[in-house]
Amino acid sequence: MTLSAIFADLGLALGLGLLVGLQRERADAAMAGIRTFPVTTILGTLTAYLAQDFGGWLLAVGLLAVAALAILGSLEEHRQRPQDPGLTTELSLLLMFAVGAYLVVGETAVAIVIAGGLAVLLQLKAPMHALVDRIGDEDFKAITQFVLISLVILPVLPNRTYGPFDVLNPRQIWLMVVLIVGIGLGGYIAYKIFGQRAGSVLAGVLGGVISSTATTLSYSRSSHPESAATNGEEEKGSATVVGLAALVITIASTVAFCRVLVEIAVVAPGSLAALAPPLLAMLAVMTLISFAAWHLGSSASGEMPEQGNPSQLRSALIFGGLYAVILLAVAAAQEYLGESGLYVVAVLSGLTDVDAITLSTAQMISGGKLAVETGWRVILLAALANLAFKLGLVAALGSRPLLRRVAMLWSGAGVAGALILWLWP
Repeated sequence: MTLSAIFADLGLALGLGLLVGLQRERADAAMAGIRTFPVTTILGTLTAYLAQDFGGWLLAVGLLAVAALAILGSLEEHRQRPQDPGLTTELSLLLMFAVGAYLVVGETAVAIVIAGGLAVLLQLKAPMHALVDRIGDEDFKAITQFVLISLVILPVLPNRTYGPFDVLNPRQIWLMVVLIVGIGLGGYIAYKIFGQRAGSVLAGVLGGVISSTATTLSYSRSSHPESAATNGEEEKGSATVVGLAALVITIASTVAFCRVLVEIAVVAPGSLAALAPPLLAMLAVMTLISFAAWHLGSSASGEMPEQGNPSQLRSALIFGGLYAVILLAVAAAQEYLGESGLYVVAVLSGLTDVDAITLSTAQMISGGKLAVETGWRVILLAALANLAFKLGLVAALGSRPLLRRVAMLWSGAGVAGALILWLWP
């Protein structure tokens, strides 16, 4: 070990300790602050160096010594401030000692991420406590159901293919369920953090993350004359209500294209560079349309409708079944009908859900069973079919002014999508 490497580790230990110590000092932690944390981190680094020559027992002794000092400091702090028996500072001291030691034997990037993550976690105490206070029984149920879906069901599923065309892998299918439910749950938690009065733009973003179809359904109903009256609007079907609904629905549908790109990046990262350009072009068109919707309804405001639990087991099972059916349909269409059959499947599946056809197509591309040029066209065609389906929801459930507004805005999306499908090389 060169002298420059040793000083580099010690300097980094000092910097990381100062980072966490500064946060603890600002939080008025009585036991340890801006001096104690860097000293503890440097102690961990020096102990790890000494352990290389004198044995690992020395590192264990150093950790026990820090733990003993933390216990003594905790007892003294509890005696002075019995109302605050938390152990966050004590555990942070032990972790920073370990970070200092890890700088010697492990990857520097890992140590930096751990220390930085700890500083952020400590700083987010108030928002995290506020989130816990805001979580109700339904929210906790959503979290526990996601744990069931991702950590209980997924590991026990067999990781092999079954059925015709050799495409039905139970673990891979359920992994896609976990991905979609996880995206929806992330949006649901963000909705709980920001509340119903999130603003029209953020409401559209969250709606797109959770479910653009459900958002279209909710806001279409809210634009109906009867719903407008229920919401206290003085003038039924007013321009304000129409502007808000059109803006949120359009933004949610734009975010749906971002979901598609994220799903491709997760399932087929090696093909993302080839699949993304035409989809990004469509995303750019939808973004411009969203700006137009914002300009037309910039004065609109209102509450975001209550969002449902996105991690219900029944919904997960339905999506898993739909995904499996589309996997089979895509494989069968490719086998017996060629590309034209794939496009029919894309349109039909896009009428109900874009995620399933996106994931199944990306998985087949990743496995070398489908050409990239065909894959992005299948995904884009499904996305356009889904836009048509949501426009149908607006026609069936929304007010006439809302239908005219959304149809006017989305006509450009339909034309742009057709041109991309036709002219893209």
